[in-house]
Amino acid sequence: MDDIVKQAMAKWPNVPHCYGWLGLDARGNWYMRDDGAQASGAFSSGRPGAKGSLLQHEKLIDFIQRNYAADTAGQWFFQNGPQRVYVELEATPWVWRVADSLEVAAHSGAPVQVLGALLDEHGWLYLRTALGLGLVHTQDMENAARALETGLWALEDVARVDLPGRFGYVTSPTAQHAGH
Repeated sequence: MDDIVKQAMAKWPNVPHCYGWLGLDARGNWYMRDDGAQASGAFSSGRPGAKGSLLQHEKLIDFIQRNYAADTAGQWFFQNGPQRVYVELEATPWVWRVADSLEVAAHSGAPVQVLGALLDEHGWLYLRTALGLGLVHTQDMENAARALETGLWALEDVARVDLPGRFGYVTSPTAQHAGH
């Protein structure tokens, strides 16, 4: 986490958390969700406009990714100074990029070592790493298939519905917050 963020947290420890305003899609893209996007439905609903506006400012995206973490309940957030902005996940907290060399990195660019692979009933491929569970980016499926075919990663079948509970993450902190 950035030093400036830690300083802001110490200076203003009681800033309310923010829910529903930021989303991470299944391709590792960040979305800002204004009131209109939130009124259109849940981030992962597939409804027009529900995702919000695609963030394209590289420095903002880098700042978000440097200050991206999970709380003890498995809810992922972006620590924006003293405010915790919870992230709506379309799929998983991480999206993996698989290079031609079969090296794997997170959507944030952080390199990871693969501990195992999982395939759900819809053909989505996930990788387990020390950072956690993530979805393989659709553009990298050819490289991922090569890693599987050569036996680099062991493959396990899994039901998509079981992934959040098994790997300890929450796809919609907003829904969970609203339920309390």
